[in-house]
Amino acid sequence: MRNFAKNDNADHERPVGGPVEWPTLALIGMFYICFAAVTWNWALLPWWIVLPAAAYLTCLYGGIQHEVIHRHPTGAQALNEALVFPAVLVWVPYGRYRDLHLRHHGNDRLTDPYDDPESFYLDPGQWARLGWLARLVLRVNNTLAGRLIAGPAIAAARFWVQEARLFAARDPSAIRAWLWHIPALAVLLIWVWGVCGISPLVYIAAFAYPGTALILLRSFAEHRAHADVGARSVIVETCPAMALLFLNNNLHALHHARPGVPWYRLPQTYRAERKAILRGNDGYLIAGYRRLFARYLLVPKEPVPHPLSPAPVPDGETAKSGV
Repeated sequence: MRNFAKNDNADHERPVGGPVEWPTLALIGMFYICFAAVTWNWALLPWWIVLPAAAYLTCLYGGIQHEVIHRHPTGAQALNEALVFPAVLVWVPYGRYRDLHLRHHGNDRLTDPYDDPESFYLDPGQWARLGWLARLVLRVNNTLAGRLIAGPAIAAARFWVQEARLFAARDPSAIRAWLWHIPALAVLLIWVWGVCGISPLVYIAAFAYPGTALILLRSFAEHRAHADVGARSVIVETCPAMALLFLNNNLHALHHARPGVPWYRLPQTYRAERKAILRGNDGYLIAGYRRLFARYLLVPKEPVPHPLSPAPVPDGETAKSGV
């Protein structure tokens, strides 16, 4: 573990037993209706409609799962989790996503390569031990093009290697999550393969992989290395279609400060407190995802070794402070 900056902000989660959040329930219902329509009509729709719709819906489902992790939309968490039981994203059991994401919300550890399970940084010592090919792959993965094209495969492979180690150690929470993942995958396969005739490989290529790529677009600039913990999370001001795709999680600094606020209330809260939020994250503001593409499509946004580690960053790399 490394001694990165600490944060004293409280983690304000949604209270247990709170009121039903009807906009989120309506969103979940609309997701399943749209998902059923796209998969049922897979062979009838032109590819230029079905492929973007498939990617958009799969990414949106990841956002809905994220809302459930933060105890939305009802006061009964078992019901919330039942609403996102099908393994639409395929790669990661919901229980593992939940446990790792809640660890990620330990704000005093954001970006720490040991304690933040969603960090894309490595410890400089780990980086120094890697071969040239592994370094090249990870550098490419820190460009936006690399993250979108190869990122889902890299993320899945790294995750599965970590999970295999937990299985070898007989970690009960990991084993339990993967056992629950089997029926969750079965529900998905019964519908998409058994009913709609979409083979698993086609589903992965058309739904799971591009949907995960969109999730990685959202997370590409979500966090940066910074001495001030509050300045490690970004605000991306974007158009309504992208904001809906990410369920306003582009307002990421606000979400980390108040994870109990539901997705549909984040924009109003941001508009009311914009100046204070941007002061709190040291102006880490990106004016739309188009800016990310323009600047970082083929250029790494960050070094792979964590620049705030006590060990020096090799190869003369320095961290970017934002866009």
